[in-house]
Amino acid sequence: MTTAMGAALRRIQLGNALSAFGNGFTVPFLFVYVAQVRDLGSNTAGVVLATFAVAALAVLPFIGRVIDRRGPLSVAVAGAVAAAVGSMGLGLAASEPLVIAAAGVLGAGIAAIQPALATLIVWCSTPITRSRAFATQFFLGNLGLGVGGLLGGLLVDTSAASSFVRLFAIDAVMFLVLGAAVATVRLAKTPVFDDPVPTADEHLGGPGSGWRSLLGDRAMVQLCVLGFVMFFACYGQFESGLSAFAVDVARISPSMLGVALAANTAAIVLAQFVVLKLVERRRRSRVIALVGLVWTVAWCVAGSAGLVPRSQVVGITAIVSAYALFGIGEAMLSPTVAPLVADLAPSSALGQYNSAFALVKQLALAVGPAVGGLMAGAGLYGTYIVTLIVCSLGITALALRLGKWLTAEQDNPLRAVAGAAVPAPRAAASDEVTTAA
Repeated sequence: MTTAMGAALRRIQLGNALSAFGNGFTVPFLFVYVAQVRDLGSNTAGVVLATFAVAALAVLPFIGRVIDRRGPLSVAVAGAVAAAVGSMGLGLAASEPLVIAAAGVLGAGIAAIQPALATLIVWCSTPITRSRAFATQFFLGNLGLGVGGLLGGLLVDTSAASSFVRLFAIDAVMFLVLGAAVATVRLAKTPVFDDPVPTADEHLGGPGSGWRSLLGDRAMVQLCVLGFVMFFACYGQFESGLSAFAVDVARISPSMLGVALAANTAAIVLAQFVVLKLVERRRRSRVIALVGLVWTVAWCVAGSAGLVPRSQVVGITAIVSAYALFGIGEAMLSPTVAPLVADLAPSSALGQYNSAFALVKQLALAVGPAVGGLMAGAGLYGTYIVTLIVCSLGITALALRLGKWLTAEQDNPLRAVAGAAVPAPRAAASDEVTTAA
């Protein structure tokens, strides 16, 4: 990786961290803001949260092709501007239609940003440095979100709508900072790629960068199935089934849920680079399989809170420990899954693959809370815990199966044969990536 590529990557990572910092000011308080501060009710607040998912699902099937045709820079900048407009709109909107419309713009903007940034990180890294680059992105994003949430909690005042306008204004500014940081990165307008190792075209025996080609890539399809189960079994439960179980069964106070989420963030921040050193030379499929076992233990620990009725100490210990274990698993996935998506993608469809995987994640984040909420509402907590344990064991089984479809270079790029091609962009006469002065 050249010095210029490293400088470009640092700008991208800084912009991403600052946008996560801005998100921390608004994400924890969005439901309360819509339902109570704007006095629009819980139903409208639920519709607003659903609108984020709907907007993302509407955008992601198409954004990958735009990234591959127009480049990730313009898409990331446009997404950042749209997200800034949506965030500021949420802060100023006082009626139900305006709040929902603003949420749709914000959701679409964020949906465009995610695969565009993932593509930029791939362009500014090599197979050897890519795991560390994605781990750094995840670390900085969680750190920024956590710090933003803490500061937002100090500024928020549910009796004054103006305090929330200030929070959303900070969020909007941070999105604009992300857009400005990305806009200063200068990449070749028509990048020329060396072949990834190996490309999906090699698997399929012909060129193609659309959905038909992607769906014909057996390894990518299996990774998407695995990704859906992973996001369903972890992220999709944080704000629905798991939190309901913690309050109703473990009998912990809602305020202690904040402590549990803080434990999750702390585990990620403290363990990320320790975990990276342990896993970056291991086979990716085996690392993901180990995550399934870690999360199996996490769900067993969470379930143990219901074995000792009315014991608040046991409940708090079990739930906080479970959230921390989820964080360790997340730290193991961050240098593993996103780089694997990149190494599976043909050079002409990198944006398409990143967008497809983001779509799978969004689907899981839409289905997961719905299923968890329905099971919690029906009081089926025993069935709920068993279901998530089975899903976690399924992650292990699916990961081991995926490993059979990966080449040695895809499963462990640090052991790749010297001289393996690197999917980094370069101009026709030079492979430099520069940044604006």
